[in-house]
Amino acid sequence: MATIQCRLELNPLTTPASYKLRFVHQGIGGYDEVAARLALKNPTWNADMIKAVLQGSMDEIREMLCEGMQVRLEDACTFRPSLHARLDSPDDPLPPMDELLDVTVSVSQPFIKAVQQKARIEVLPPEEKAPVILSAADTVLGLNDVLNSAGVLSLSGSNMAFDKSRPDCGCLLKGTRSGSAKQTQLASVSDTELLFVPNIPPQNDPWNNEHVLSLSTRYTENGTLRTGTYGRRLRTPLVLTNFGHPNPQDVGILTGDAAAPYVKATAAQMSASERLRIQAVLDSRSGQLLLSLLAMSEHGAAGDAVTAAANGTYTLPGFSGSAVSSLSVKVENHAGLVALLRSSYHGRMVDILDVGM
Repeated sequence: MATIQCRLELNPLTTPASYKLRFVHQGIGGYDEVAARLALKNPTWNADMIKAVLQGSMDEIREMLCEGMQVRLEDACTFRPSLHARLDSPDDPLPPMDELLDVTVSVSQPFIKAVQQKARIEVLPPEEKAPVILSAADTVLGLNDVLNSAGVLSLSGSNMAFDKSRPDCGCLLKGTRSGSAKQTQLASVSDTELLFVPNIPPQNDPWNNEHVLSLSTRYTENGTLRTGTYGRRLRTPLVLTNFGHPNPQDVGILTGDAAAPYVKATAAQMSASERLRIQAVLDSRSGQLLLSLLAMSEHGAAGDAVTAAANGTYTLPGFSGSAVSSLSVKVENHAGLVALLRSSYHGRMVDILDVGM
């Protein structure tokens, strides 16, 4: 019989120490999988027709929500609109729709009870000990997931200690298109922290500024080599020169390992050179690609987001206090950027730009 699988994990927030269960999924099912299972149990039903009905049901539920209805599927779940707004007075305008309106889905108790009665839980054996890198931050810029040749990279995690004298152990930076470099300027090495001045390997083209970080170690003299890879990509700053001139040279940005840039910075309105950031985000509700300029501190100033619906040129407004009043960018591979955001960046990518006069 199939089971719901989980693993024990240490909970560091409790004293004395305790353990929590982490769900381990065994696959992800969608319309195709549900339709195929229903067709298997009901041979007179067509899987394609079942899928069309399921998708059509979701379309109708969406329309009913837009009409102000609450949709209750008995013994399953309830869909309802959810409003989030804080108004200082009754006459205040409502916030934008993407900030105001959400949809809440709640599962009925009979549905939960039915799953509880049928399900069986299987606790899997512990995974083998390996380095775990939980975060990577540049200590000079104070930003996560940034590779700065003039900074110090701080890693936090567990089981990260290694013998610096062993040639097969250590920390490796590898470009996603080309180049790799073992890190040698190590300031601190322990199980929970690693500090080093990064040696950043060059890649084929300037816009290939994306790197993967891994750490290898042996826990005993003759033990198996164990390697842990950081789950997020690290990106180096990009230089935009002569952007105070009428016709600066295009600079590739917001790209992974591609041989041609997905986006190019093409022009700027500016009063002085400045280091800032550009952000690409996939809106979780609409699926739209949003581009905006950011200050160099997390939760700092930001320019208004611009929707990039397709390939084309877009002008991104600056933010309060910035010497760059606008930056023009040309999206040359919209589909490639969207795919990269989904597959490698959890829907959000940020590049640091040194915009020079």
